[in-house]
Amino acid sequence: MSIGAFDATAAYGRAIGGVASSKPSGLSPAGDGEAAGGFGEMVSNLVSDTAGKLHSAEQASIKQVAGKGDLIDVVTAIGAAETALDTVVAVRDRVVSAYGEIMRMQI
Repeated sequence: MSIGAFDATAAYGRAIGGVASSKPSGLSPAGDGEAAGGFGEMVSNLVSDTAGKLHSAEQASIKQVAGKGDLIDVVTAIGAAETALDTVVAVRDRVVSAYGEIMRMQI
């Protein structure tokens, strides 16, 4: 299964609940000043958001095991964590693929 850069960006937008803009922040011209932290900031937010969702799923599971939580909350939290983790993996795979393509370029 192959995922494109725009697919990964759209998945990230859905994962954080935002709406994808018509101009992705990582694709602005170099003189714009926007591209400097765009991709790095996106990845940082993605990882932080995923870690938070994984922590929430863990806490919901702990409450359920202790008899203080509801099973539907556990399933919902695990589903959100799984979606976020899938997004992180898709972005990572695409970055690794792009790096490999860059390394194979002739100079």
